[in-house]
This record gives sequence, C-alpha cells and structure tokens, in this order.
Amino acid sequence: MMELSSVILIFTVSFVIPFGVFPKAINQLKKAGIVGKDVNKPDEPRIAEMGGLVTVAGFSAGVIVAVALRTFSHQLGGVNLIDIFAILSTVLLIALIGIIDDLMLLPQSVKAIIPIFASFPLVAIKAGHTVMNIPFVGTVDFGIVYSLILVPLGITGAANAVNMLAGFNGLELGMGAVAIGCLMVIAYLVKSTTSFIVLVAGLGALLATLRYNWYPAKVLIGDVGTLSIGSIIASAVILGNFELAGAVIIIPYFFDFILKLFNGFPSKGWKGEYREGKLYCPSHGPVSLCQLIMKISGGISERRLVLTLITVELIFGLLAIFLYLKI
Repeated sequence: MMELSSVILIFTVSFVIPFGVFPKAINQLKKAGIVGKDVNKPDEPRIAEMGGLVTVAGFSAGVIVAVALRTFSHQLGGVNLIDIFAILSTVLLIALIGIIDDLMLLPQSVKAIIPIFASFPLVAIKAGHTVMNIPFVGTVDFGIVYSLILVPLGITGAANAVNMLAGFNGLELGMGAVAIGCLMVIAYLVKSTTSFIVLVAGLGALLATLRYNWYPAKVLIGDVGTLSIGSIIASAVILGNFELAGAVIIIPYFFDFILKLFNGFPSKGWKGEYREGKLYCPSHGPVSLCQLIMKISGGISERRLVLTLITVELIFGLLAIFLYLKI
C-alpha cells in the first residue's frame, strides 16, 4: 500500500515539531496573556491556552512532508494531492474558526453552524462517494445531497462533538488519538492511502500535544484544538468512504450530545465539584457524559475519569475495526 519509511517519517515530523515547540510556545502564550482556567482543580489555576495552534502546525507539517514525498519521489503514489490539499484547507479553516472563538468567544449558536464553511474545500472536490451502505437499510445513493448536505453536516457535527466533550486534562487528545488510531487501521484495511496518511499526521500531532495536556496539564488546547481534531476525523472518514466506522467511533460523543441537548446545552455547570481529590456530579446533574460517570462512580479523580472515557472510546474503535474486518 505504501512505504513504511514514508509513514514513519510523516509520523515523526508531525510528532517532533509540536513536542519540541510546546515548551517555548507555552511561555509565549503566558506572556501574551492567552491563558485559561483549569476549572476542575481546587484552586482553578490559570495555564496557557490555545495550544491547539501548535497541534495544527504539527499536523500541517506532516501533511506537507507527505506532499513532498508524493511530488519529488516515487513514494506515496496512492496519495491524491487534490484530496490531501482539500483536507488540509478544511482543517486550517476550522483552526481559524477556533482561533476567532478562543479570542472573541463566539455565541454558541454561531459556533455550532460556522464550521459548515470549512467544509467547502471538500464539497468543491466532491470528496467521498455518494453511495453508502447503511445497516438495516441497504445501499443508498444520496447523489448531490451527499456533497452539499452530508459532507458539511459531517464536518460540523464531528468538530462540535469533540468541542463539547472536553474540559478535562487529556480528554480531547486522548479520545481523539484513540479514534484516529482505530480509523488508521480501517483506512489501511480499505486501502485508502490519502486518508491513512492524514490520520498518521494527526496521530503524531495529537500524541505530542498529549504529553503537555495530560494531568496535570501545562497547556489547554482551546477551541482551535478541539475543532481541528473533529475536522481531521471527519475529513478522513469522508474521503476514505468509511462512514460506518465514523458513525461507530462517534457514539460516545453522540451520547454526550444527547445529554447536553436535553439539558439545554449548558455553558456552565458542566464541570465536577472537587472534593478531596475527586470530582463529584453536582446536584443538578448529570448534564454531560462526564458528570454521568461521576454520578455512577460516586466520585472519581480527573485522571481516572479521562482514562475511563478513553477506554470507552477504544471499545467503540475496536468495534469499528471488527465491523470492517467482517466486510
């Protein structure tokens, strides 16, 4: 399918750049006053925010290396340059939206809709196939509806889903890395080289960032990070035509969405109540999947809460792989 040396190089570049840049970036973000509260700590310390900028830089560097290998060597012949540039454009547009939101605090209604515009590069190239095999329904050809409606909804839905299931050290990056890792396996199984390479670059960037965002976090990734993670996942799924895998992997995020939907998408009251090293579900909860786990467990540490959700995501990721092994 592709040369192992090329895959290793892309992963290495996307990992090393964020890993090496973050110590300096964290100091610069603090000097610039770009900080946020780590709200699930007893003293709510202020730490550097918008670290997702560095994550996106690492991802972009990995993608550029892939383009260079495809253009100037005989490697990665299966990579479609138009497709990979469309994905890069979508992720960078999503990152721009995240930057604006982090700095200007966009209204929630605007933030939920505006990622649609970031999907336009994928719409323009008619990314993906209009024919989908839907369980219990069969094969359906969505025609132009796929490009004009389903692709924008996919990008917007995934970006917002990751953005909502967030706020705990290592959660967004840990679950995102598991989702991307499992999708990498599926991309390899279905021989979607471009999606596979995009996911390799994403995995390297996320794992490097996780080193600095893991409990106790030295940096928060902000909306620029969470929205970008969702866009990487959705773009690879759409281009690789493994929408079933995307639907399975997004189930934990969807469950969190449903809980928040029934509680009016609260902008406050979503965190835990900290007592003696554990987070407890507030009396008005649960309004989110995280608070539901707090309630069921009778109190849980932030680190264990995140590990629980990463494990849940891994279960659904393995289920998605199993489904594609059977296809």
